[in-house]
Amino acid sequence: MILSLCFCLFTACRKAEALRPNIIFIMSDDHCTRAIGAYASRLASLDPTPNIDKLAKEGMLFTHVFCTNSICTPSRANIITGQYCQTNGVLDLYSELPGNKHFLPAEMKKAGYTTAVIGKWHLKNSPQNFDYYCVIPGQGRYYNPVMYTNKGGKRKKVRFDSTMEREVSVKEFEGHSSDVITDEAIAWLETRDKSKPFFLMHQYKAPHDMFVYAERYSNYLSDVEIPEPENMYDQPAPNFGSVATRGENDSLIHVIGSSISRRGQRNYGRYYKVGEDLSDREFTHICYQNYARDYLRCVKGVDDNIGRLMDYLRENELLENTIIVYTGDQGMMLGEHDYMDKRWMYDESMRMPLIVRYPRMIQAGSRSDWLINNTDFAPTMLAMAGVSKPDYMQGLDFSGALMGKPEPSKWRKGSYYRYWMHMAHGHNNPAHFGIRTKKYKLIFFYGSDFTNIHAGEIVSQYNGNRYWVNTPVAWEFYDLEQDPGEMHNLYGDPSYQRIISSLKKQLEKIRQELDETDEDYPEIERIVMEHWDD
Repeated sequence: MILSLCFCLFTACRKAEALRPNIIFIMSDDHCTRAIGAYASRLASLDPTPNIDKLAKEGMLFTHVFCTNSICTPSRANIITGQYCQTNGVLDLYSELPGNKHFLPAEMKKAGYTTAVIGKWHLKNSPQNFDYYCVIPGQGRYYNPVMYTNKGGKRKKVRFDSTMEREVSVKEFEGHSSDVITDEAIAWLETRDKSKPFFLMHQYKAPHDMFVYAERYSNYLSDVEIPEPENMYDQPAPNFGSVATRGENDSLIHVIGSSISRRGQRNYGRYYKVGEDLSDREFTHICYQNYARDYLRCVKGVDDNIGRLMDYLRENELLENTIIVYTGDQGMMLGEHDYMDKRWMYDESMRMPLIVRYPRMIQAGSRSDWLINNTDFAPTMLAMAGVSKPDYMQGLDFSGALMGKPEPSKWRKGSYYRYWMHMAHGHNNPAHFGIRTKKYKLIFFYGSDFTNIHAGEIVSQYNGNRYWVNTPVAWEFYDLEQDPGEMHNLYGDPSYQRIISSLKKQLEKIRQELDETDEDYPEIERIVMEHWDD
């Protein structure tokens, strides 16, 4: 009788374990919402993502999701830790996240999940809290990638970035990285411990620049005119930006920000040797068409591979009990304001796609406008796995949105953003922070680098990653309901001063609550205090 009872309890536990959902977190690098058909933006007519769009038709699409720092390494650290940058310590591309802070996989393992991460990792320390990893070192290669792993492989010294080489166990592959990453994910799904639910982080290198697509896409969109952003030509527009992004009397418009046109020191045409004999408008048009076409060819490779992954799940009867999450690590400027790359707090850069499919919970074809940022991903996936949010995570659990519930009255009213790097990598974006609500955006460009040992001096020394040069300080304010393209900086408009004052109070409170102050950076703290009431 006792043995029978024990057997029944054991069987019940195994059945309960089997019913717990699997989770696949798919993330592409720099995949913006405009390059996903389901978001119905200007590129949707090209039908760039039929497989991702199908996820949206069968699940929920989120419209107000933002990163807290639009650059790869900090965004990924925020997702893994559920914490903001100053708390987890990853402020820029060169910060390290120690293994004991890889919280999300550790919590999943404690909850009984078998775990893996495959693809782009971009955090210097190995993903040691996963049962299996096979990841690209640093930025890695688009073709014939070398990936380091904790199972199999041969010892080899590989370059992670300009500051680090390590000897690790690697596997060497042939083919395009999007195909290879999908092959490896399917291989792991085949050989995983099938007695447990699984948590897989499936992360593509594409469509990060410089865009290298699989050869089979060389004719994709070749005879198509790519729709252009309305605000790409004749930049900077009269009311866009500030002295922080343009300089006194527009003296920095050729320095700050990488461009599609000839304007920026780093521009697309300079890299791809577009004809210098063209007029400015012709030059910009050709550069944009090439830039957007190559980007979308990389996106096409991602989407096709997601189709392969979904087919595998369907054929192996895994789809019904698997939560599929799709996102990008940040947005991407595709010619808006004549910018390329990311880093900015402007929406095209900070907005993230987010689509979640799980028919057992989520109504097909639904949408949510909850205000979410990437620190919320870890607490929410843990909640879906039946794990309460750990106290050390600063992000919020938005699983209520997945159930179709309205946004709670105590939910955040504004999302914090901070780009720490200053005038870096030739993109030359000034450091800034701010708050984004559903209606408004307030940005403070403080124009100084936190690593700058020459703080307070106007110098032009280059340290290999960024210029140690202070740039002008300024505020920008945008009414997003009236001006979704962020073309008119209304910071000096008297009719908005009450709203701006309220946003400053919110921003100050958020910075205190999240430990995002500048007590450790006295030069930045001085600038903030001196210009807060400008």
